[in-house]
Amino acid sequence: MGQFVLKRIAQLIPVILGIILLTFILMYVVPGDPVLSMVGQRYDEATLEQLRESFHLNDPLIKQFGHYLWGLAHGDLGISFTTRRPVMETVLERFPATMILALGAMFISVLLGLSVGILSSIKPHSWLDRSTMVVALLGVSAPVFWVGLLLVIGGRAVGWPYLTGYGCLPFLILPAITLGTRSAAFLARVTRANMLEILSQDYIRTAKAKGLSNWIVVLKHALKNTMIPIITIIGIDFGSYLSGAVLTESIFNWPGVGRLALNAILKRDFPVIQGVVLLAALVFVMANFIVDLLYGYLDPRIRLQGKK
Repeated sequence: MGQFVLKRIAQLIPVILGIILLTFILMYVVPGDPVLSMVGQRYDEATLEQLRESFHLNDPLIKQFGHYLWGLAHGDLGISFTTRRPVMETVLERFPATMILALGAMFISVLLGLSVGILSSIKPHSWLDRSTMVVALLGVSAPVFWVGLLLVIGGRAVGWPYLTGYGCLPFLILPAITLGTRSAAFLARVTRANMLEILSQDYIRTAKAKGLSNWIVVLKHALKNTMIPIITIIGIDFGSYLSGAVLTESIFNWPGVGRLALNAILKRDFPVIQGVVLLAALVFVMANFIVDLLYGYLDPRIRLQGKK
């Protein structure tokens, strides 16, 4: 297992370096002068030139990338154009709120997705199976902002007092449902499809012939062998929660990284955009790295292939 982990870490390093390079290039492919975005409408050429020198914008591109790497090595992502605060400090202030939202969405996704998928697979082609799969299809098709707006309207209609805001657990319920609905629906369909395939295997029929109950067969024998695709979906979805959080946090006034990114885009605050993109990409990569490790833990064949 140790050799498998080391190999995965070695594969992770060039990916992270590629992400750093892409986030650096982002500043140059976005149209507009970042210095003009900082000073606003009132400026003179001397001020612009002074700011360009302070941000090393007049240096060759390779040298600028060197300054960027040096700053990253020291935890420096630059200064926000709008607030004049360190970007690292600004992003890390908002990051816990987004992580709480992502974990809440993942909890709802796993709880509902696995439960619905397992129940549907136990009684295939029944009214329960058909109705849950129709609901799952609607959930997969529903855009995040549409689900969020429906929950806000419905919550206001029934007098739910925790519609927007942050600070206690009830405020998390509606945003987490909004962000986790699509993932739960997709996970339910994947779980059902894989469970149906596993439940038709010979060893499952043997377990039933020995007198084991359906629930023991499903939860102890069948579910474990469906975990590889399920964990894949969970890992990918967790990374995508950061992009979905932009809309969800805006709808529910949630003070996370997604809302920070939206405000930075509207104000053309390039250093903050860079910081958020870098953080989101690293979280996505680390989520997939953890998924790879879980693959090796659940399936020894993957560990053995990793040693070759």
